[in-house]
Amino acid sequence: MQVSLATSAGSADRPNEDFVGAVPGAVVLLDGAGIPGAEHLCFHGVAWYTHRLGGALLGHLSRGDGRDLAAILATAIGEIAAEHGDTCDIADPSSPQATVAMVRADQDRLEWLLLADSYLVLDRVDAGPLVVTDEREVAARRECAAPLAGVVLRTPEYDRVRASCVTALRARRNRPGGYWIAKDDPRAAREAVTGSWALAGLNGVALLSNGASRIVSPYGQTDWPGVLDLLRASGPAGVIARVRQVEAQADGGTDAQTPDDATVAHCTDLRAAVRRVSTIR
Repeated sequence: MQVSLATSAGSADRPNEDFVGAVPGAVVLLDGAGIPGAEHLCFHGVAWYTHRLGGALLGHLSRGDGRDLAAILATAIGEIAAEHGDTCDIADPSSPQATVAMVRADQDRLEWLLLADSYLVLDRVDAGPLVVTDEREVAARRECAAPLAGVVLRTPEYDRVRASCVTALRARRNRPGGYWIAKDDPRAAREAVTGSWALAGLNGVALLSNGASRIVSPYGQTDWPGVLDLLRASGPAGVIARVRQVEAQADGGTDAQTPDDATVAHCTDLRAAVRRVSTIR
C-alpha cells in the first residue's frame, strides 16, 4: 500500500487540530472538534487530544493482533480518557473530541471505520467512486440549525440564536438519537460506521477531513470522481490547495467559508497487498 498524506491548518494563529498518520497496511485520520474558550475544561487542548488518540490508534493497528477496528478505537478512547480524566472535565460536552476515519488492509479486504463527519472515498475498479461517511452529525447539525433560517447574518439576534443552536447540538453528542464522536466514552466506538471491500476491486482509497471535503460541498469545485482525478494528478496537497483558493476568494459571509483545518490521505497500490498475502500463503 502506497500512502500520500497532506494536512493544512485553517489558521496560522491556531494549532492544526487534525491528525493523520499511517503504519504498514493502515491509515488513521482524525478531525478535532475545537471549542473556543474551553481551556478551563481541558488545559491540554484539542490538538493534544487528536494527536494522542491518533498515536494510540496507530500503535494498536501496528500490532496486527486481529482485533476489529471498533475494539481498537474503544481501547484507545479509554486510554486517552484515563490520561487526563483526573485533571480535566472530560465529561463536559465541550471538552476535546474528534471524528475518526480508519482503514486497514486485512487479508484480501479493505476494512474501514468512520465516526462522525469525515469522508472515505473508495476508488472502485469496475464502478464509480463509493463515498462513505457518518451522516448522523450532519443530520443533527441541520436540525439544530433550523432556527437560524431567515435570521439576518452579523446581527445580535443571529449571534444569540446561533449560540443556542450550538448548545443544542452539543447536547446530542454521544447520545442515542444524536450522533457519536470520539471523546471520553469508549462505548461510542461501537456506534461507528464500519464496512469492508475486496482489495482486488479497488484502485485506491481516500480519506478526507470535513475541511477538505468542502471541495465538493459546499464549494462545488468538483464532484467525487473529480476528487479522485485531482488526487491522481496532484496528490492530497492539490486537493487542499483548491479548497484554500476558494476560501481566499470568499467574503467570509458564512461559517463554511471560514478556513478550517484540512487533511487528506490517499492510498494506492492496494492490490499489491493481495499479491503479498497470496505469496505468504
